[in-house]
Amino acid sequence: MRVPSSVVLPVGTHTDCCQEADVEEKRCDIMSKIAAMLEERKSNLSHFIDNLEGSEESEFYVDQWERLKEMENHTLTILNLVPVNCTDRCDIKKLEAVILEHVRNEELFPEVVRVLPPIYRQVEAAIVDVAQSEEMADHGMMDLQYLLSKLSHREHLANLGRELLQDILRYLHRIGLVIWYEEIEHLENTVFLQPTFLITMFKLLVRYRLVQQLESIS
Repeated sequence: MRVPSSVVLPVGTHTDCCQEADVEEKRCDIMSKIAAMLEERKSNLSHFIDNLEGSEESEFYVDQWERLKEMENHTLTILNLVPVNCTDRCDIKKLEAVILEHVRNEELFPEVVRVLPPIYRQVEAAIVDVAQSEEMADHGMMDLQYLLSKLSHREHLANLGRELLQDILRYLHRIGLVIWYEEIEHLENTVFLQPTFLITMFKLLVRYRLVQQLESIS
């Protein structure tokens, strides 16, 4: 909901635990709940914005108002839910085909027709190679300048500059191959070559009802 022009494909699993007639009923129920959730989000955003605009000290909330207005303008496309029996290989192939069909839809993903320069693929392959090398630490964190140095030592990337590498990293960040928080001052010079490490860390640190869990410990 916070990402501009998001496209979401809901997938319903465990259809093997349902009667065939129940699957469609559950699919419709889930889609209606998603639609209600989106309407509630839209209503809440409008409510928050109206409250800020009507505040006697609205000038103190300009930043918050701008963030809310930005979120209000974000479009969120919800595709039809795909029911899947994960124990059936045919269902997995069906899901794969549906994903590919949507990804190739130029109306959903207008950038799918953009042709990337060959160096994008070369740098991507080189970064994957670096990430999988034995010298790479498990956390996958690497200094941006050091990464540039590692890549430029490769013969076909000898002329790779920092500005071009940053453009390529933005693309690789968008497709999820690496994580690069260039907008965060303390992290702008760090590239995470192993996004799964971050996911593991977040799962350890960000927990549901964490405060209550900690308070329950004597």
